[in-house]
Amino acid sequence: MKLTDLLSKNHALIQWQREQNKITRTLFTGIQGTIKTLLMATAFDHQPDKYIIITDNQYHASELYNDLSEFVGEEKVFQYFSDDNIFAEYAVASKERLAYRLDALSFLQNKQADGFLIIPIFALRNLLPNPVSFKTFNLLFTVGQEIDSDGLINQLSTIGFEKTQRVMSPGEYSKRGDILDIYPLDAENPIRIEFFGDEIDGIRYFDVENQRSLQELDTVNIKPSSDFILSAADFERGVNYLSSLTNLDEKQRSYLAEIIAAAKHQNYHADLRKFSEFFYEQQWTLFDYLPKHTPIFIDDFQKINEMDHKITQETAEFMLSEKLLSRSIDGMHYLADNSHQLRNYKPATFFSNFQKGLGNLKFDFLHNFNQHSMQAFFGQMSLLQVELAHFIKTDYTVILAVSKEKETKLTRDLHDIDISFALTQVDELQSKVVNIINLNLTNGFNLLDEKIAVITETEIFGKTKKRRTKRLNITNAERLQDYNELEVGDYVVHQTHGIGKYLGLETIEISGIHRDYLTIQYQNNDTISIPVDQVELLTKYTAGEGKPPKINKLNDGRWKRTVKSVTKQIEDISEDLIKLYAARESQRGFAFSPDDDNQHEFDEAFAYTETDDQLRSVIEIKKDMERERPMDRLLVGDVGFGKTEVAMRAAFKAINNHKQVAILVPTTVLAEQHYNNFRERFNDFGVNIAVMSRFQTKKEQADILDKLKKDRIDLVIGTHRLLSKDVTFFDLGLMIIDEEQRFGVKHKERLKELKTQVDVLTLTATPIPRTLHMSMMGIRDLSVIETPPTNRYPVQTYVMETNYSVLRDAVLREMSRGGQVFYIYNRVDTIEQKVSQISELIPEARIGFIHGQLSEVQLENTLLDFINGEYDVLVATTIIETGVDIPNANTLFVENADHMGLSQLYQLRGRVGRSNRVAYAYFTYQPEKSLSDVSEKRLDAIKGFTELGSGFKIAMRDLSIRGAGNLLGAEQSGFIDSIGFDLYSQLLEEAVNKRLGKSRKTRKANTEINLEIDAFLPSDYISDQRQKIEIYKRIREIESRTYYQDLQDELIDRFGEYPDTVAYLLEIGLLKYFSDQALVDKIDKQLTTIVYMMSKAATHTFMPQDYFDALSKTQLKAKIGETSGQMVIRFDIRNLSAATYLSEIISFTERLSAIRDEKTNEKTGN
Repeated sequence: MKLTDLLSKNHALIQWQREQNKITRTLFTGIQGTIKTLLMATAFDHQPDKYIIITDNQYHASELYNDLSEFVGEEKVFQYFSDDNIFAEYAVASKERLAYRLDALSFLQNKQADGFLIIPIFALRNLLPNPVSFKTFNLLFTVGQEIDSDGLINQLSTIGFEKTQRVMSPGEYSKRGDILDIYPLDAENPIRIEFFGDEIDGIRYFDVENQRSLQELDTVNIKPSSDFILSAADFERGVNYLSSLTNLDEKQRSYLAEIIAAAKHQNYHADLRKFSEFFYEQQWTLFDYLPKHTPIFIDDFQKINEMDHKITQETAEFMLSEKLLSRSIDGMHYLADNSHQLRNYKPATFFSNFQKGLGNLKFDFLHNFNQHSMQAFFGQMSLLQVELAHFIKTDYTVILAVSKEKETKLTRDLHDIDISFALTQVDELQSKVVNIINLNLTNGFNLLDEKIAVITETEIFGKTKKRRTKRLNITNAERLQDYNELEVGDYVVHQTHGIGKYLGLETIEISGIHRDYLTIQYQNNDTISIPVDQVELLTKYTAGEGKPPKINKLNDGRWKRTVKSVTKQIEDISEDLIKLYAARESQRGFAFSPDDDNQHEFDEAFAYTETDDQLRSVIEIKKDMERERPMDRLLVGDVGFGKTEVAMRAAFKAINNHKQVAILVPTTVLAEQHYNNFRERFNDFGVNIAVMSRFQTKKEQADILDKLKKDRIDLVIGTHRLLSKDVTFFDLGLMIIDEEQRFGVKHKERLKELKTQVDVLTLTATPIPRTLHMSMMGIRDLSVIETPPTNRYPVQTYVMETNYSVLRDAVLREMSRGGQVFYIYNRVDTIEQKVSQISELIPEARIGFIHGQLSEVQLENTLLDFINGEYDVLVATTIIETGVDIPNANTLFVENADHMGLSQLYQLRGRVGRSNRVAYAYFTYQPEKSLSDVSEKRLDAIKGFTELGSGFKIAMRDLSIRGAGNLLGAEQSGFIDSIGFDLYSQLLEEAVNKRLGKSRKTRKANTEINLEIDAFLPSDYISDQRQKIEIYKRIREIESRTYYQDLQDELIDRFGEYPDTVAYLLEIGLLKYFSDQALVDKIDKQLTTIVYMMSKAATHTFMPQDYFDALSKTQLKAKIGETSGQMVIRFDIRNLSAATYLSEIISFTERLSAIRDEKTNEKTGN
């Protein structure tokens, strides 16, 4: 029997199912919680169809989504995501909300689809495009189809795609020659369409990071990228209406003029959506998208009514505020008023706990369920035993719905209290017994008449259930590594000339030969132009957050001196690091035994899915622990990326080997938090855990110290108190240090002593730059977690003017779901006024505040009260950006976000979105305030944050450079600033390799090539400067014929067939690689001859017969001679085309390079 069969004997239900498609109205009373979802699922089971559920807000919609997904499967449940607030609806918001909405609309328009769509009442009032024309906005592409590619570009813009140079995030497209790239919102990878004239020649997915093609497709359907789409007729209608308005004041007129000007060219102004009612022919809403007679479930009509009144009231406030800012016209409604439509809709089923509050609605059927909600047992098995015994005695069917992880514990506990049960599947339930099944439900219920009881994990153990993974395809473009794209105006570092400003790329033609040059400006406006083939001498200048560097003067010797002193410093630091490493390698410690069953059971009990990075780190750490020398590993990972779980597994491994573990944290708050987390995670494994901080009395501390000595405590968590001399362990095996850079020098010295004796794992949340990570490979053991957990909801991010009704709404929404709010306000002197202002606005909320001028004790006490739920809102300065984990805080407000650094905002946003709920971040700025350029740039970047795109990358870079300073020691930050980060890591890598004796790089020449062949990347082939530079860099990196062929394929793949100038450029790139390897100094075309001048080193490498061997590979006539100790080869190229002689000299040089490789291998015996 299935869950949905449980109610099959209920006559009222049977009748309701029969009447489901008739035009009737039913009322069910006496129900709340999960039972509602079960009723809906029963209807679907009886008759699969489309069902619509209307709820009062997004929070309840998400709850229903989770429960319904358990009953009918996630692929059958959709939700139309709503912000429940008109101010937020019109703010700049992240793309996730759109992806949900478009998913929902295509579900409604797909005749074959069945399942549920959950709609919060606010969304029901949103204005939408004409459903008939919306259907036509889907673009279908098939290979071989003829299509007008210019018209296509207009269509893509119309349906909400944004044009960019290079497609990086969902909702963008770009057109280069015959190639069109599109990134649909619902696709995991973007799509590349190749044209031949107007015919589609190929369709394929491509990888957003390296822009290379993946899998071929025959056909693809592109859905709109927006739910606000206007046809040409709509644009015209709106423009005519707005242009005809009179009686406008000056401000209104100029504001509307902007909107009209954009709309005339069929462009969407940022505020156009507010005026949609004047563009659409009539007020269409989701009602108009419903197929005829779709059954609707109305979840709690009273609450929906209340919400509807609230929306009307808020809309009036919104109108007023827009009016005051001269951003509206008379008679605007913004939303449709369709509550009467909802009241009169049939077929409809109303769910309500009581019968009152339904006004004068007439119902065709009424049925009252005799339901009790389930009591909570809080893990007390004796209580559960009494209840279950009573159920069994009275012939109840009992269902215990728990997660896989808790199943073993529950079966064990039931055995202990002598309750018999059946472990079974969801669709094989047995009646009149206790069934245990794997199911995640919000809450249980007891149906008295039907004798059915469902008890969930939350009620049995008093723990909240684990979150569901979200199935949104929006990719977190988080792992993009290319921060080094040069933009005009960026600071750059040239290895010989120093720091200057990049002014752009220009093509210069000299006697018919084109070359691209990069222009760099130095002090006194001196500029130099660098041929783009020397681009590897340039790196983008990056250093600590936002400080502009000092620009160098050309040729004044200062730059050389700077580089020299930094190089010396780097050599010293690398020597210290290497000595330390070598000393540790030779030490003897304890080798832990390989994993056993206990360890496997502990690892399995983790309630979430691990990320690949987490698993890799666990393996690396365990391997280190099993070695004999003491471990010293650094685990790097952003806040909330799951470092703690990795540390817990290491701790368990040590305890399982009968060793003690100490966890050292920088603050009391973290000590308490870790204590709670570790206790919960180790709960079922009989581990004794203690915490040492100022919250323990002297007597308690003495007691803990005594137990540590006698091996009666397995794991102790504490602040630097643990480093005091009076702390002695019975047998310490592992030390875990959280955020080492936050401890003082004294403590670090003590740690150094400890590190030589026990295994040490250090955790840090400040990311470390990849380049540094690579160059440190030989000296420090690093494990890096770069991927966020899969089941994180992305943070819904808004950038908007400060608005108190949004604040009130968001706080109340968060409180209604039992959550908490951070309010960041960065002015200590007026923070208390801010607190009282918020208290007046939201008297229901309990508000606490913290800032840096409070004493440590006050700070920690307030934070702990907040963590323990004593406050709903915490008003704080940016002091919270480091390390505090409060999974229950899921809404963040940042006032005056335009005053803060990007990496700061990024870290603040990382404070929310750490549990199983949608989290909200609101970055606000003062309305009507003219922003400075810097702030405007920053706000733009924050808007970019909403898609985790470029803003994210900048923040990551700023943060990671801070991380580099932490890793190498504070004094190094100054050196990083003086020569820029990239050059710094390059020098560090060289120094380390030199010390480790890895610097046996094969010598190569740097051949100067001058063949008078026109070889460059023309702008009509690649127009975007950044991508041009990227390709020039790649050509310089050619290191084999295979790489050269891959690059040819990539260019055709990304930009289409290339002209001869590009083919020559690639061939010369290949020639350059071979001639560098073959130790050629210079290749020069002189009239009808090509002259090879070999380097001095070549005379020691090649014998005369080697040159003849290489010449045998070419048809060209050649003469060999010698000039002042250097070999010279002259090729005769009379009457030959450039293509012919180029391929001939490549063959010659390739053979010469191969001969050199053979000789090197003979010497080294490879």
